Amino acid sequence: MAGLSPLSTFGRVTHAVVRALPESLCQQALRRDPGRGAPVDWGRAEREHQLYVAVLKTKLGLHVVELPADESLPDCVFVEDVAVVCQDTALLTRPGAPSRRKEVEAMKSALENLQLNVVQMTDENATLDGGDVLFTGREFFVGLSKRTNQRGAEILADTFKDYAVSTVPVADSLHLKSFCSMAGPNLIAIGSSESAQRALKIMQQMSDHRYDKLTIPDDVAANCLYLNIPSKGHVLLHRAPEEYPESAKVFEKLKDHMLIPVSNTELEKVDGLLTCSSILINKKMDS
Repeated sequence: MAGLSPLSTFGRVTHAVVRALPESLCQQALRRDPGRGAPVDWGRAEREHQLYVAVLKTKLGLHVVELPADESLPDCVFVEDVAVVCQDTALLTRPGAPSRRKEVEAMKSALENLQLNVVQMTDENATLDGGDVLFTGREFFVGLSKRTNQRGAEILADTFKDYAVSTVPVADSLHLKSFCSMAGPNLIAIGSSESAQRALKIMQQMSDHRYDKLTIPDDVAANCLYLNIPSKGHVLLHRAPEEYPESAKVFEKLKDHMLIPVSNTELEKVDGLLTCSSILINKKMDS
């Protein structure tokens, strides 16, 4: 990449794509553990989601594309899983859960309208959920999980040829980003469970780069949303102190970041975390 180094623009975002919550989510959204867990309070889930969208739009000034809910697609709010965007290329995925594959259609239109170079994953042997894709600014790590397979990882590598792609086995969680995310340039937030730490060790072995790490007491709270907004600097959406008090204390040590606590109690009941509900895009503005 000529000019700016990848890390100086890492997290730079101008646009976000989000999707409204269908009421069908409460009864029909997929759960990793279908027989257990509290029911979703739809009113509260909607309020939490609207606040999340308002942070992106009003507080951070992003251009937010809001897709309508589709009651026939109970998981459609989790837009992260259906596309991976890097620079001006978007890879439409083939989600691991067959019930989610129609979600790609609305996302395809939205990304084409944003004039991205849209690539569709058509290989019927491939599965890929965006929640299994961690982009560090230097390389991709792809979780091999119940939702993402080796063929999906290979197609991602073919699509984003400028970057190394390494795979990481994910056994005890839904996705790779169920216990990790980027908390800043060069900074991986990682849960403290044995399986999260094991995955981090594999990522460290696979990479020829040394990342800093931020160890978070609660695995799900290690899923945070980092943005680099020119007028605001480093911005981090993280789980609210009333949800995960010990984890919030760790984030509060990041003195260089503008910290924005966000509640996600309801979507977490159906395995949704902070990165799941948006696709972040950096579009070069027409001068």
